[in-house]
Amino acid sequence: MIRTIVHFDEEKCNGCGLCANACQEGAIGIVNGKAKLLRDDYCDGLGNCLPACPTNAISFVEREAAAFDEEAVKMAMAEKAAKKEAEEMAEKLGTPKFTGCPGSMARAIERKSVNTDNSAVSGKIESELRQWPVQIKLVPVNAPYFAGAKLLVAADCTAYAYANVHQEFMRGKVTLIGCPKLDDVDYSEKLTQILRQNDIKSVTVLRMEVPCCGGLERAVVTALQNSGKMIPWQVVTFSVDGKILDR
Repeated sequence: MIRTIVHFDEEKCNGCGLCANACQEGAIGIVNGKAKLLRDDYCDGLGNCLPACPTNAISFVEREAAAFDEEAVKMAMAEKAAKKEAEEMAEKLGTPKFTGCPGSMARAIERKSVNTDNSAVSGKIESELRQWPVQIKLVPVNAPYFAGAKLLVAADCTAYAYANVHQEFMRGKVTLIGCPKLDDVDYSEKLTQILRQNDIKSVTVLRMEVPCCGGLERAVVTALQNSGKMIPWQVVTFSVDGKILDR
């Protein structure tokens, strides 16, 4: 579609970044010392960046461009805010600044207390996930949400086999998931670090009855032994048709 969109004169641009700061949609970035429009669909064409430029390097042109996508902007800004919050938390805790994939950035998820009676009446079941990421391979060893945590280590399939995993097992716990058959990694090493370096109050293991799931249980047992700590733990085994076989 043809619409009004921002344009930068590279010869005039001094790379100060004031336009990027003024842009409320995150459409502008500094690339190789010059202001650039990062995505057409993030630019609303309203011109908040225009008065911020000290060198008059910004103008607007009519050209073929993707339509402004307000929902995409909201998601991008929310991710940016979450990243900033995580960096501020890391700075307070003295942990290294996060520089990896935004999807792997550690973050806590605040949950308000839910009235289970109201949930039953409405038919809406609330999530009990308290942190991100959840994959054992991705979770940071020293994430702040491990402090004083009850740890739930669950095989991927358990949440699909047993419908009430969130309310019965995840509530009030930090949840880590994995599949020893599909992940080519020794979980015990990562789990040992987590148990050693954090004040973990208890460990619950959720596994399926299938033999390959025994690898997850063995990894947790090994980690408990290697941690040198006496931490209460239990294993809950589910059948493939969704029944609890042992706990």
